[in-house]
Amino acid sequence: MPQSARISQRLSPYETFDRAAWGKLRLATPLPLTLAELEELKGLNVEISLEEVEVIYLPLSRLLNLYVGATQNLYQAKKLFLGNQSAKVPYIIGIAGSVAVGKSTTARLVRALLARWPNHPKVELVTTDGFLYPNRVLEDRGILGRKGFPESYNVRKLLQFLRDVKSGVPEVTVPVYSHLEYDILPDEVQVVHQPDILIVEGLNVLQTQSGDSRAQLFVSDFFDFSIYVDAAESHIRQWYIDRFEALRKTAFQNPTSYFHRYKDLSPTEAYEVALGIWTSINGVNLHHNIAPTKYRADLILSKGQDHAVQEVHLRKL
Repeated sequence: MPQSARISQRLSPYETFDRAAWGKLRLATPLPLTLAELEELKGLNVEISLEEVEVIYLPLSRLLNLYVGATQNLYQAKKLFLGNQSAKVPYIIGIAGSVAVGKSTTARLVRALLARWPNHPKVELVTTDGFLYPNRVLEDRGILGRKGFPESYNVRKLLQFLRDVKSGVPEVTVPVYSHLEYDILPDEVQVVHQPDILIVEGLNVLQTQSGDSRAQLFVSDFFDFSIYVDAAESHIRQWYIDRFEALRKTAFQNPTSYFHRYKDLSPTEAYEVALGIWTSINGVNLHHNIAPTKYRADLILSKGQDHAVQEVHLRKL
């Protein structure tokens, strides 16, 4: 490494690792997933191999296991000091990133790997999609076309959920969002029962702005650790277009799909529609609201064109 690069890294708040250096930090961490299990965790059009799991995600799961263990030791020390039996609250991990960057796959994979460690087997995953306002509310406010932007979320409800979780409430419910129907399902909820670890994944989890100017807290205030999944915008845009085309051939064919009207587009038409949506909505949201939060994360996963992580940036303590 040139001297200038060494100085730059020394002055950065992050330590940067290439694939080889990061992969060595796995040590003896076993690979608990089969190829079939990995296929079930992958998102649409997200390519990930067992080699990627071994090199990138096993070291990450080892790091998180060490962090969770340290927090559990702190809990025991506090309990000893206070002489009480107060309930242990979940360790909360936030995962942020753009639409189509693969953060949902990352969240599911991290959940699966962390649940294999014996000292925290109960790991739950919640997405912030459930805290979007219903379409009827977004339509009334004239912001349906800004779904995913800060003002489209019921931030007060999301903050209350996180307060309850961190307060040790035994059972907390979360609204359920359907990507097929593109709306909140009014009669369904996800129930969270005091997990050892809670993963919260979404576009907005590291943002310090919201549609509610009265908010005194930020979602990230409740996190013990945060991850940002990053890539060049040109790659993310292409991944979004590719995913749109894949959905046109699959989910959009379902008559109940909100996007059923796109089912008969030609590949060229689908490309133009997807590019238009990216340019007018998702790209704008990435520039204005999501990308600026990257350096608030404790760890950044930087992906290349093939979805493989090329560098890992870990915040210095």
